[in-house]
Amino acid sequence: MAVESIGSVLKKKGHEIYSVAPDASVHDALAIMATKNLAALLVMSEGSLLGIVSARDFGRKVILEGKSARDVRVREIMTVSLITITPEATVLDAMALMDRHHFRHLPVLKDGKLEGVITMSDLMSEVISGQAFTIDQLHVYMGQGPT
Repeated sequence: MAVESIGSVLKKKGHEIYSVAPDASVHDALAIMATKNLAALLVMSEGSLLGIVSARDFGRKVILEGKSARDVRVREIMTVSLITITPEATVLDAMALMDRHHFRHLPVLKDGKLEGVITMSDLMSEVISGQAFTIDQLHVYMGQGPT
């Protein structure tokens, strides 16, 4: 299996970016996440990436502290110490990074410009697809035809 780059994963997935403003309420962010079936949103202002807010942040920093999602602003609970990756990095690089830091969403930046976001699910799909291709190629090589 060839080691895929993050850029190739983004090309297949698409570069669509879902974001929320830092002054939006957490309730508004959750509404976007629910509508788009997402677990996290990038926090952006005037085209700049400021952070990321996740359902996990909501649970830990709003619900467990007895706060109201309508009263809390995204900027109050977002993660600001972002780790990013470049399109040239490999799927395995991204998986290792996500595993080491215990998160499931990774912004992709090229020359400081946001290219998209990859998730652990995107990476797992890529690995599984690559393994299926390798297995089919081995079957062909062994004269048994693809599965």
